[in-house]
Amino acid sequence: MDLKSKIILISGPTASGKSNFAANLAKKVKGEIINADSMQVYKEFKVLTARPTRLEQKKIKHHLYGFLTIKRKFSTGQWLKLATKKINEIKDKNKIPILVGGTGLYFKALADGFVKIPKISIKKRKKVVDLQKKLGQANFYKKLIKIDPKIQETINSNDIQRSIRAYEVKKYTKTSLVDWYMNTKPLFNKDQLIKIYLACPRNLLLKRIESRTERMFSGAIKEVKKIKNINFSKSNSSSKIIGFNEIKNHLNKKVNKDRTIELIVIKTRQYAKRQATWARGQMKNWKTISCLDTKASLKKLLN
Repeated sequence: MDLKSKIILISGPTASGKSNFAANLAKKVKGEIINADSMQVYKEFKVLTARPTRLEQKKIKHHLYGFLTIKRKFSTGQWLKLATKKINEIKDKNKIPILVGGTGLYFKALADGFVKIPKISIKKRKKVVDLQKKLGQANFYKKLIKIDPKIQETINSNDIQRSIRAYEVKKYTKTSLVDWYMNTKPLFNKDQLIKIYLACPRNLLLKRIESRTERMFSGAIKEVKKIKNINFSKSNSSSKIIGFNEIKNHLNKKVNKDRTIELIVIKTRQYAKRQATWARGQMKNWKTISCLDTKASLKKLLN
């Protein structure tokens, strides 16, 4: 395959081996790696977010890793702007941009375009949430379909969160969520994109998660100690880093070490499950390869 004009996207659940696969690919094709993981942008959390090591980053040029303080908010739109700039810079050097990470929204924004829906106030959004609770999902969905019939083809009647989002968008922007997406243009031609999803058997993935959690625990404790007294707002995505609150409780002697590790493993498994669910719904046209034999898959990709 001629990769000269391509942009390679590599996704998959946490602990599936994405970073290693991307690095091996970059060596073969003279590529540079761009981070597509919303937690790996923060400089304070190297171990806890399983960021590529300094040695790995010396061997292959990496971009958008650990460049932002945890005190700052960081949105999908901000990432897309920075990632697009890096993609063009890498292509200008006649190298291959390789984006790797587990944040599905980042990849969706890059592949399909970023939907710029006008901001809706918290007060207005709360009114819609309260309405859904008052009516119940079945009746709320019927009301949604009345004001926005187009939604019936795209949102399942049992999907509470997406129903609420569709209702607030239609009510307060006067435009269907469907139309917002339809009128959004991708930044790159779809023929430029090679989209790879790295899948792992469930039992193997769970073992990898357990092993990685135990391996990183002591390093993660040092990271959390440095910033454990910072109070994050719930809207700050950095506060969602798996392991931060669990280790913070351990340092405050609320939970012992074994239970802390167990809780981190449980949360990481839940996150991996959500990533897989997203992939089944949003990455149907991605090429799936197995984490069991990445060497063969890499060879096949390059031929």
